[in-house]
Amino acid sequence: MSDLIDTLLGVEPQSPLATLRMQRPSARTHTEESHRVLFAPETPGHVSIEERMALGTYVCALHGAQALLEHYGAGLAHRATVEAAAAQTRASGPTGHFPAGPLSAEDSPAPAFTLSAGTAAALGPRLVAAFAHAHMLVFHPRDAAASAFQPLLDAGWTTDGIVTLSQIVSFLSYQIRVVQGLGVLAGRL
Repeated sequence: MSDLIDTLLGVEPQSPLATLRMQRPSARTHTEESHRVLFAPETPGHVSIEERMALGTYVCALHGAQALLEHYGAGLAHRATVEAAAAQTRASGPTGHFPAGPLSAEDSPAPAFTLSAGTAAALGPRLVAAFAHAHMLVFHPRDAAASAFQPLLDAGWTTDGIVTLSQIVSFLSYQIRVVQGLGVLAGRL
């Protein structure tokens, strides 16, 4: 039984990596089902399939996750613009500020989210706000606060849409690490 991760990694049936993956059937099943629900839902609701794929492409580009970037970017009408947005906003992290207390010693300034006027215009306000939100969650999650949602609401995102965007970014962080980790293991098995 092959899934997206097997496909991306070129996992052959009966290979050591396939055998290893089959030892965690629930993780495999839930990962694939999460991908389906987030990127190919029967009813997209407040986040279109195109917006979901654009967000997937953007987050994967930020992480340098090429195989997943190819997957999410395939067929994306404005892929070059999405990848340009990632190139313009790539940073390192996590950074940001903790609430006052002992961890405040680890505070560091958050990277700027700045797009060129042409890229922002090509994406439109909804995707610009979604990408800024993803940027915060990827690079400076410590700064997540209720006030961070206002730009999304101003750009026309609903509360349900914001939850979906956040779930997608969270899932991608997991999926990217699984693919990268299994890729390393494949080279050692």
